Amino acid sequence: MSTPDSSTPAEPTPPAEGTAPPPYAPPAYTPPPAYTAPPAYAPAAEQPYGSPPAYGTAPAAQGPGSYPPPYQAAPPAYGAAAPAYGYGQAQPKTNTLAIVSLVASIVGFLWILPFIGNLAGVITGHISLKQIKQTGEGGRGMALAGVIVGWVGLGILILVALGFLFFFVIAVSSGNGRYS
Repeated sequence: MSTPDSSTPAEPTPPAEGTAPPPYAPPAYTPPPAYTAPPAYAPAAEQPYGSPPAYGTAPAAQGPGSYPPPYQAAPPAYGAAAPAYGYGQAQPKTNTLAIVSLVASIVGFLWILPFIGNLAGVITGHISLKQIKQTGEGGRGMALAGVIVGWVGLGILILVALGFLFFFVIAVSSGNGRYS
């Protein structure tokens, strides 16, 4: 075995059996160090790539094979309108009757106003399609949807009415003869 070095601490000895461990003593409180501001840095004496060009001027070409300067638009004149940004022209105004047609057809199709809603959707849809063709407004898809849903709703109503009529005729004709 080697002899213990003076730089390594000695291992603590375990307590003897039957003896209680020593009571815990928290370490002494030491306040944190005071706040010190970070060191101030001196400004660079010179810029490594030269000074930036003045506004509106292009940097000089560096030599043969260098790229041309990037395009820079001239600044707008004082009081001039700002350049337009976005996706081009605004969408045309939506035809109001197209919206009414779609809403009325859906209300009729959901059996809130079964016949009136479908009929109003069909009529206003045809009127709005004519207006859209003349004025160039938006909403043609809504008008078409209103017309289609209105006609489908009216067709379903007619089929349901014919079904009730057929059922009534069959029920009356196959009676036990009391009403004949």
